[in-house]
Amino acid sequence: MTTKTRVQWVCQVCGRTSPRPMGRCPGCGEWNTMVEVAEERATAAASPVIRSEPQPLAEVRAEGLERFPIPLEEFSRVLGGGLVPGSLILVGGEPGIGKSTLLLQVSSIVATSLKRPVLYVSGEESARQIKMRADRLGISTDGLYVLSETVLEAILHHAEQLSPVMMVVDSIQTVTSGDLPSAAGSVTQVREAAARLQWWAKSSGVVVFLVGHVTKEGAIAGPKVLEHIVDTVLYLEGDPFHTYRLLRTTKNRFGATSEVGVFEMREEGLVEVENPSEAFLAERMVQAPGSAIAVTMEGTRPLLVEVQALTSHTSFGHPRRTANGVDMYRLLLIVAVLTRRVGLRLFDQDVFVNVVGGLQIEEPAADLAVAVAIGSSLRERPVAADLAVIGEVGLSGEVRAVGQMAARLKEAARLGFKRCLVPRTVRRASFSAPEGLELVPVRSVAEALERALV
Repeated sequence: MTTKTRVQWVCQVCGRTSPRPMGRCPGCGEWNTMVEVAEERATAAASPVIRSEPQPLAEVRAEGLERFPIPLEEFSRVLGGGLVPGSLILVGGEPGIGKSTLLLQVSSIVATSLKRPVLYVSGEESARQIKMRADRLGISTDGLYVLSETVLEAILHHAEQLSPVMMVVDSIQTVTSGDLPSAAGSVTQVREAAARLQWWAKSSGVVVFLVGHVTKEGAIAGPKVLEHIVDTVLYLEGDPFHTYRLLRTTKNRFGATSEVGVFEMREEGLVEVENPSEAFLAERMVQAPGSAIAVTMEGTRPLLVEVQALTSHTSFGHPRRTANGVDMYRLLLIVAVLTRRVGLRLFDQDVFVNVVGGLQIEEPAADLAVAVAIGSSLRERPVAADLAVIGEVGLSGEVRAVGQMAARLKEAARLGFKRCLVPRTVRRASFSAPEGLELVPVRSVAEALERALV
């Protein structure tokens, strides 16, 4: 057997390879991210030894893969109902958002509930630093073991000796393999460490959590193949100036995607919020112009959030449009529809839109609530206090239907709302409105403003 050394230039952001150095990566467009990597390839004349065999699907045994629940409902919801043995889970988020805190809490809960050891590996903190955080969170579990290590081979050795039910690696960018010459955090090291940990998790049946750094754009740092290797990708999101944190699923081989868990950051750590809608509406000012209640979906969970808008006469030639919690392009679209189709005088008005609680709304079902809030602020007329708003706004000024309407209406009725502004097509739907909730169907944005404003 002989070895050949091949030198390539690899982008540290997206993993794009090139046979020569380049100042700008052709894959992601970032500058000065191409790093020289030497790879050794083994060549042999003999054919490889094949030990695998095809197996009929009906004969494959699935015993031992049952989920074991976690006594943390919001966390279990995001995972699809609990932890699957042998799964590899990647957790990403901004620095200081609470990733390490959440996983340390989960490690303590799993060790206590299952009465089996849990290994927490940190490549960024010493054992004393982890102990200080655990004391602050009130964690003193006997079955929780901590390890400060960055060498992959040493981590796997200690894990095999301990035989834990779960292992946390914080973070994957600090882990290095002695078989590779590249530095920690490089594309080669991250890819090799993730692949080795995946193989070990599948063969041992241990649940492995990987903490991943994020780039300035919010994506997980390292090669994109890292997200393909793992079974589940979780993002911990939230405004640093607010106490609420959202744990969102973007990939899950064992459950539904786009699920979300809501937590509140307190001195004792992240505490699950059992009723997020009530929490987001707790400080709502009733009968205030520029405020509307939107019913949005986060995965399979309906959430009621307050959308605030403020219009102010501009002092500049070009009015400003500021969006916090909603997509800027959706805001520009709604402002254009209100100006052209409804006739609102917004060309000389600065428009500010904010979603209370630091939430980020991506779905178009909140379009009508944003439009109603802007119209309410401009006309200085409040929205009815018992009215919720659901609907997508089209370019012709029409109000279009959205999905999962039954779940949205049920949540609005549960929180005490008496009326709900909905698209007119909801009348022909197969479901009926919940008891005590009156549906107010509208065809256009102009009609919605007339029905919503007091």
